[in-house]
Amino acid sequence: MKELKKYRFFFILFSGLLALTFLNHSLGWKAFQLTGNSILNMLFLLPPVLIFVGLLDAWVEKDTLIKYMGKKSGIYGIVFALLLGVIAAGPLYVAFPMAILFLKKGAGIRYVVFFLGVWTTAKLPTAVYEMNSFGFKFTLIHICFGLAFYYLLGIVFEKFYDQRQMLKNDIDRDISI
Repeated sequence: MKELKKYRFFFILFSGLLALTFLNHSLGWKAFQLTGNSILNMLFLLPPVLIFVGLLDAWVEKDTLIKYMGKKSGIYGIVFALLLGVIAAGPLYVAFPMAILFLKKGAGIRYVVFFLGVWTTAKLPTAVYEMNSFGFKFTLIHICFGLAFYYLLGIVFEKFYDQRQMLKNDIDRDISI
């Protein structure tokens, strides 16, 4: 029964999808197709990312990462997180394994939050699309406010969350699964 509790959210959503299909067959079938396509996209995207994260874990020394993204890295941490986020490709769920690796290697919480924010706001494909669709001025304002917001949010997170406790919770969650 405990195993089923872990997946209750999935069962609730699946039941809702079945109910939708029962009430409106064509809309429910479209929802099933969209869900299936999303799952397939994720299954094709995640394995290479996890391989890349594994290689990054093996290749990048902890001391190097602490130097560039540690708590006291200062401007290096900002620039490094900015560069990693800007050159990113893919949806945000791809960034989370990298963020966990950064935390495990000793990166500061503020830089990890900033990296995730840059990934969502200022990655190159998104910025180019935004510039073409909304113009240079809008894109510049959006990116500048977004970067400032995520950096400040990173500082707030650093004040409220202890890095060791976050990693301990992550390890405990892995063990319980």
